[in-house]
Amino acid sequence: MADLKKRGLGRGLDALMPPRPPPGATAPPVAVAAAPATAARAPERNRTYFPAGVEELYPSPEQPRRKFNETELSELADTLRAHGVITPLVVRPRKEGGYYLIAGERRWRAAQRAGLREVPVVVQDVSEQEAFERALVENLQRTDLGPIEEATAFQRLVDTFGLSHDDVAARMGKDRSSVANTIRLLKLPAPVRQLVDDKRLSMGHARALLGLEDAAAIERAARQVVDKAMSVRATEALVKKARTPESADQADGKEKVKPGKSASARDLEERLTRALGGPVAVVEDASGKSGQLEIRYVDLDHLDRLLDLLL
Repeated sequence: MADLKKRGLGRGLDALMPPRPPPGATAPPVAVAAAPATAARAPERNRTYFPAGVEELYPSPEQPRRKFNETELSELADTLRAHGVITPLVVRPRKEGGYYLIAGERRWRAAQRAGLREVPVVVQDVSEQEAFERALVENLQRTDLGPIEEATAFQRLVDTFGLSHDDVAARMGKDRSSVANTIRLLKLPAPVRQLVDDKRLSMGHARALLGLEDAAAIERAARQVVDKAMSVRATEALVKKARTPESADQADGKEKVKPGKSASARDLEERLTRALGGPVAVVEDASGKSGQLEIRYVDLDHLDRLLDLLL
């Protein structure tokens, strides 16, 4: 049963932490005194394994994962309430005090829900890049990241740390084409990326839609795919038809291909999508001086949040 608990709460962390203390060893007690927190915790800076207060831990700026399933967190909180945190969280020192999480943010959040005051931690003094890579590997091993989160993380390794696609592939244990295809998802318009984030479009759908170069065409096709619950193969056929140079409409001259959206409209869509947590489309009139906003809600809870914001 102990092995089962360990696998359920800490897959993929064995490579990130030093061996546990011997069975007879006990972690030194956590100081609790009226002195300031920094003074009380100062000796722990020289230790690598000890129980830390949940208030001393902070989400890492390097955490590639941005969404946490509420139902899964509640279920994990129930488990931690009954059995405690078995696998230590991996952290690194924070300059301002406390520790940044490298691995275990989900357990940290669930521990707070369970009412736990302390959790076991393993301290590793690593660089920002090492912390980001370890957090990314831990999430990939758990398959916790969505395609867009994974693409954003890979792109950060390229932009912030100067790694090539080959470097990223080698560090993450993937082939170069897989890394390149994942990063390409960031070329999708913001509303379509949100549909992928919300699992209304799969990775296969998204890659098929990238066959359309115009952002407005991608959005129209994505909405059609979602509304009609189209398969990946049907999406590929839709894209192929849209890419055909001479459609029936063009042949009889009745309708011209609509121009793409302006850069300002695309920027506004991205900002509104982030702010409202769901796909937002800006539809410009021909003059470009007026138009309309299309705000789509992904479920009833999302609709409630939108109503709170708008009303």
